Amino acid sequence: MLEQAGLRTRKKERTRRTISDVAIALFLAHGFDRVAVADVAAAAEVSKPTLFRYFSSKEDLVLHRVADHRGEAAAVVRGRRPGETPLDALHRAFVTGLDEREPTTGLCDRPEVLAYHRLVFDTPSVAARLVEYGTAETEALAEAMGEAAGPGNGPEREPATSPAARLVAAQYVAVRQILARDNWAELAAGRTADEVHPEAAASAETAFALLRHGASGYAL
Repeated sequence: MLEQAGLRTRKKERTRRTISDVAIALFLAHGFDRVAVADVAAAAEVSKPTLFRYFSSKEDLVLHRVADHRGEAAAVVRGRRPGETPLDALHRAFVTGLDEREPTTGLCDRPEVLAYHRLVFDTPSVAARLVEYGTAETEALAEAMGEAAGPGNGPEREPATSPAARLVAAQYVAVRQILARDNWAELAAGRTADEVHPEAAASAETAFALLRHGASGYAL
């Protein structure tokens, strides 16, 4: 019984990925606004109602790859090294991603990744939907940070409801998105990932210093 359930889950995930891959290929070839959902369904050989059972919007067809990474920041915090703070763990993970040219950092100059990021960042409705994805990521990260900090001041307060945890988590998610987009913009301008890497690492250092110590050094 469990084996059958596992097979069904894997089949659904393969179908979801296939539909998304077909959609992205069509969007890249013809433009996001010129491809209808019905066109995607036909190319993926599924009905339109079936497509909407897997994806609630046209934008989600693009962001399926981003959705695969949801919860990773929370996992980094929960799996941090002994004595390591949550922000230190997130900083280390981001820098490692830069070193490894992970697409999520924006510092990946493989042509297909550059094209995908252009689709995401240059399509207004997709970029707006990406911000909504950040909200879910913030909530998951805030919960992990709340657990790391322990219970709040009140005996009935749950760690995940801490305003401080939510604020820091939201700032981290925003910082990561800004860094990734800035990195991609440099690559889109024609530079290589190797050329941009030192600047990207320095920008990450500055960003995490601001997260740790605030913006007191900036006259805004």
